[in-house]
Amino acid sequence: MEFENDVKAVVAEMAEALNKNYSDQKLFDLSLGERLPQKDEIIDFVDELRKVTFPGFFGRENMAYANKEYFAGHKLSLIYDKLFRQIKVALSYKNDAKSYQEITEEAQEKALGFIRCIPEVQALLCKDVEAEYNGDPAANSREEIIFSYPGLFAIFVYRYAHVLYQMKVPFIPRIMTEYAHGETGIDINPGANIGEYFFIDHGTGIVIGETTDIGNNVKIYQGVTLGALSTRKGQQLSGVKRHPTIEDNVVIYANTTILGGETIIGANSVVAGNTFVTKSIPANTKVASTMPELEIKTSN
Repeated sequence: MEFENDVKAVVAEMAEALNKNYSDQKLFDLSLGERLPQKDEIIDFVDELRKVTFPGFFGRENMAYANKEYFAGHKLSLIYDKLFRQIKVALSYKNDAKSYQEITEEAQEKALGFIRCIPEVQALLCKDVEAEYNGDPAANSREEIIFSYPGLFAIFVYRYAHVLYQMKVPFIPRIMTEYAHGETGIDINPGANIGEYFFIDHGTGIVIGETTDIGNNVKIYQGVTLGALSTRKGQQLSGVKRHPTIEDNVVIYANTTILGGETIIGANSVVAGNTFVTKSIPANTKVASTMPELEIKTSN
């Protein structure tokens, strides 16, 4: 009994301390009826997107027997409904400038605009699958890539999140890409611009910043960072081009860091692994850091 009383006393004391933190921060004070988007709902939305983008791979439907147009229509209706509700919540959060009706109409417009983009994004993703298959001799089939490659999953989530980012939907694009980041170890900001036939090999530890521009037929390996040269100014740099531009047909090997908004890696270039780049590289160039000297000693 004495121990139970101690537990109650500690819980009460810590609850009081947390309540003080809540009050001091002001971050957790929601007005009556106000709420934030639900992460679980957004993950469900991503799962439905995956099913309609790659039919037969991630659902229970047997696509040999299914009416594909009916299947697509059913999934698109589910996707619209889930997305509309979450966009409406996201737009409503701390938004006193618009009425409930205005926010509802804007959410409907954005959700429908997103639905219109799905066939185009799917076509882009099929090109990414092709790039993965053609670029990886270990790939046994395109089906294996769709099922199991973390790079493709990260690109899939990014491409749809990028559509919402361009629509200026708050919260949701970043929730989506951070979900993919947690699943794969690949961090692609939804604001990045990435062209066709994008290939991520292995992928773990890749970071692609918000203002990165990547051309067509680009291939990058694990551990690559496409980052900002300096972030000391914090929010003052918001909206500024801070991350590099990678032109068409570039290959960037493992653990390379390329920094800076003015840094351009010219078309058809190859950047070797473990290279640190902070200035532009001309087209048709091979770039490598000096390899450290390898010392081998025989054990006695």
